[in-house]
Amino acid sequence: MVAPRLQTAAELDARPAPAVAGQAPVAVLPERGIDLALLASILALLSIGTVEIYASTSVAAAAKYHDGAYFLKRQLVWLGFGGVAMWLGSTFDYRRLRRWTYPLLIVAFVLLGGALVMPAINGAHRWILLGPLSFQPVELAKLALVSYLAYSLAKKADKVKTFTIGFVPHLVVASAMMAALLAQPDLGSSIILGATTLGMLFVAGANISYIVIAVLSAAPIGYQLIVGTPWRLQRFMAYFNPEAFADKEAYQFLQAQIAIGSGGWSGAGLGDGRQALGYMPEGHNDFILAPIGEELGYIGVAIVLALFVMIVWRGLRAALGARDTYGGYVAFGVTIMFAMQALFNVGVVLGLVPNKGLTLPFVSYGGTSLIMTMFLAGLVLNIGRRPEYQVHTRELVNHAKRKRQRVRVAIA
Repeated sequence: MVAPRLQTAAELDARPAPAVAGQAPVAVLPERGIDLALLASILALLSIGTVEIYASTSVAAAAKYHDGAYFLKRQLVWLGFGGVAMWLGSTFDYRRLRRWTYPLLIVAFVLLGGALVMPAINGAHRWILLGPLSFQPVELAKLALVSYLAYSLAKKADKVKTFTIGFVPHLVVASAMMAALLAQPDLGSSIILGATTLGMLFVAGANISYIVIAVLSAAPIGYQLIVGTPWRLQRFMAYFNPEAFADKEAYQFLQAQIAIGSGGWSGAGLGDGRQALGYMPEGHNDFILAPIGEELGYIGVAIVLALFVMIVWRGLRAALGARDTYGGYVAFGVTIMFAMQALFNVGVVLGLVPNKGLTLPFVSYGGTSLIMTMFLAGLVLNIGRRPEYQVHTRELVNHAKRKRQRVRVAIA
């Protein structure tokens, strides 16, 4: 960490005279360089995903669209838009996002509601259709919820431990957003938003008993969502007995197991995977880790997991070193969201959890999901860079004290 540079007497004399006598000295907090380790990890995952999307779709694309590079070309377009989004996220003053917190939250709710009246795609109302274009409002909802939680938790500070002020309002907003997602239906994204909310409340210092009560209260609702929905129940049963549902609910999972198992340690080689010959449809989306395991082997899977560990580590580093409380919460919320989504996706492919329909961040086939993911990654890079600004030394000391207090609360 670079120590704050105190301005010299000459520099202070050159500044306008303070309006209040006895004003505290001003410290210039220098900008830190961009986190190259985080950036390199993101670019590595994007590269692996792009190569594997082409390798796993070229045969199917040639048969259906008469162009083996059909999905690759579209992915490169999404990567171009995503690159612009990540650049914007990493360069603008993220603190301005606080002013748009509530408008952003309202727009997210309106779009989530609007998706429910749109025509269903694959039995779900998750997309807003604009002519030939479509986008998933849940991606904007992720940004809106994280920004709202960061803004509210930073503003309430010492009141976070109280039930009515520090816990209930945040849980109500998150629950309303989760309910809108469940109506689409989108159970996977709902779980991610719920876990992110509880994680941010925990770090902010919320009472552990409140979090435990919230989880226990949600358990009966989750049970009813599974048992009360026939297709979810079938998918849940397929998780415990996949062979009995090999022709439908467990088909994708079993093909993923065959792909990963046949890859061995070093894999069959890029483009030599047999599951891409029509055995595993949509393998470039939620199950992208399966063709990675088949063509790059366990080593390739381990590299992907190691890159996600690096992203989580550097994201938490950016959160802990943020200039302001709002930025710290945003970086932590985005990081835990990436971690939870990657954890669930890998768990589904490896057969550790039932299928949730979640993409693997930075790796799965793109669209609005990839663009928003790269924008959120840019925000973390931005917060970790800590743009230079001036602050009174008294404010700097008070901020450090508050930061140590939050860390003690979180550990306790």
